[in-house]
Amino acid sequence: MDPILLEIPTELKTDRLWLHVPRPGEGKVVHEAVRESAAELKPWLHFARKEQTIEESEKNVRKAYSDFILRKALRYHIYTKDKKAFLGVIGFSPIDWEIPKLEMYYWMRTDAAGKGYMSEAAEAMSRFAFDTLKANRVEIRAATENKASRSIPEKLGYRLEGIMKNMDRHSDGCLMDMCLYAKTT
Repeated sequence: MDPILLEIPTELKTDRLWLHVPRPGEGKVVHEAVRESAAELKPWLHFARKEQTIEESEKNVRKAYSDFILRKALRYHIYTKDKKAFLGVIGFSPIDWEIPKLEMYYWMRTDAAGKGYMSEAAEAMSRFAFDTLKANRVEIRAATENKASRSIPEKLGYRLEGIMKNMDRHSDGCLMDMCLYAKTT
């Protein structure tokens, strides 16, 4: 089946969280979260290394919405269950629908970190990948030095398959190694 025809839920719920597909108009809340969390995000995430305008953030949200519709990537915004506080982003990209194989990515705003929100969201996304999308493999990559990001797949029972040397650059330009975690059926 062509992935564009797949019925994929536009929202997921957990005990404390509401995850939903990015919607036009959310650029401002994403922009605020990135700006407030730039110091923590900048070493690991390219998009946080250059301050963006609200318009650039809105453009990014709309592209994510478009990619979701086309099934190129599946991004969800993470909110508290009462829908009052934007906490971060989680999603799958790239996606290989032939296998199917998905790579999970995520980031959390600083003031929400350390409260178990990302573990809860990643666990929901893992179940979603295997149960709904019928994935045969889900990968999570994290810089070897990024202990907070590495703790998520480790808590969820993903297996460390290896260390990929010189896979990316820190914000200071130095090369960094990445851990490759995976879960399979």
